[in-house]
Amino acid sequence: MSPQAPTPAYRRLSVEERRSQLLDAALSLFAHRAPDEVSLDDVAEAAGVSRPLVYRYFPGGKQQLYEAALRSAADELRHCFDEPHEGPLLPRLSRALDRYLAFVDQHDTGFSALLQGGSVVETSRTTAIVDGVRRAAAQHIISHLGVAEPGPRLRMTTRMWITAVEAASLIWLDEGKRPPVDELRDWLVEQFLALLEVTARRDAQTESLVRALAADP
Repeated sequence: MSPQAPTPAYRRLSVEERRSQLLDAALSLFAHRAPDEVSLDDVAEAAGVSRPLVYRYFPGGKQQLYEAALRSAADELRHCFDEPHEGPLLPRLSRALDRYLAFVDQHDTGFSALLQGGSVVETSRTTAIVDGVRRAAAQHIISHLGVAEPGPRLRMTTRMWITAVEAASLIWLDEGKRPPVDELRDWLVEQFLALLEVTARRDAQTESLVRALAADP
């Protein structure tokens, strides 16, 4: 009789490890299904734990779990634009968009549900979390522009572009992820330049920035 393989030793997870495990399971589900369609039983099954254990970590139930998962996704999205301030601007912007669009591609349905709203679990807090991502992304872009004190027109232009990136991502998903993601990335970078050029006609600060970008090798 051949000896049986040893049973792996059970390792008790710390509070943070268990919480991360549950959030990862929730995010995985939200990546493929709208939040309204995900139950606590689904999360428990995906994590390989019991429903009471999910409630132990998230006593507020699905709403608390959803908000925690949204914050986790928001933190990841914020980091997409956290690019080192080295080298020409446009390649930096392209690398940031590569990370952002990779997140969109990976989370798919979940990304749509988080940004389009209309969910029964949507609240003022979840709306504020998503809006915080937009503002953080705009701040990152402005910092890459190298403008210490951006005026209202430049700030508005940047925030308009962030909104356009978000809208384009949702439409891209709806269109079956067409055109190819690298084409979408280049297209979005070109749109940002076009927005800056339009704003430059009305704003001296943006005009100086556009000239500097044109001279950037």
